Amino acid sequence: MTQIVVYGSIFNKIRPTSGWLGQLFSCSMCTGFWVGVILWLLNTWTTLFTYDYNLVTGLALGSLASGVSYVFSVIIDDNGIKLERSKNDEAQKTTSSCSSL
Repeated sequence: MTQIVVYGSIFNKIRPTSGWLGQLFSCSMCTGFWVGVILWLLNTWTTLFTYDYNLVTGLALGSLASGVSYVFSVIIDDNGIKLERSKNDEAQKTTSSCSSL
């Protein structure tokens, strides 16, 4: 849900781009936290999940959703799973092979 809200083109016309709401909707971790809290608040009206109504549970679910959103945004982009190779990997291979000489 967070990926759709932050990156989905369907929300381009209604997604704020400036101010603190613009910053919120451009950050997958921030939006993920609030999505987790909103799902915790919707707990009463659904049987998909059941959680206690206390502040610690709300913060834990918000933090969990934020972390999962961050991991997904790091691993997945518009073209699928990111498989990038940095120049640092090549430099490490070169130095490790040269140091053994």
